[in-house]
Amino acid sequence: MPSPQWLEQIHWNPEGLIPVIAQDHLSQHVLMLAWMNREALAHTVERGEAVYWSRSRQRLWHKGESSGHVQRVHELRLDCDGDALLLRVEQIDGIACHTGRAHCFYRRLEHGQWHSVDPVLKDPADIYSSVKPTI
Repeated sequence: MPSPQWLEQIHWNPEGLIPVIAQDHLSQHVLMLAWMNREALAHTVERGEAVYWSRSRQRLWHKGESSGHVQRVHELRLDCDGDALLLRVEQIDGIACHTGRAHCFYRRLEHGQWHSVDPVLKDPADIYSSVKPTI
């Protein structure tokens, strides 16, 4: 079965991936950066929840599969070059980062050193103890 035309208009990198920025649809805060392949993007559109490609695990990763912190997609945008995506999402439970923080960009450069400037909202040990993968 051929890919939908909108999927063919994306400029995938040599590994068949595209970077994806997840942004809170209400606050506009950038939550995280991840990667998608064709299958992940098709699953995302189909289910209305973010599905990424995990480069470390080499498999699809339904955001929230092990944490419960799902991202419901409100809008999907492609940049002018066709090589980056923006997902405007509702972050369930307000935690996007595997460190238990609201977003992954919690370190700020100050005087030549990285400092954590945002609090841990929930201990990662508590987050990943009970939820099982969905893909």
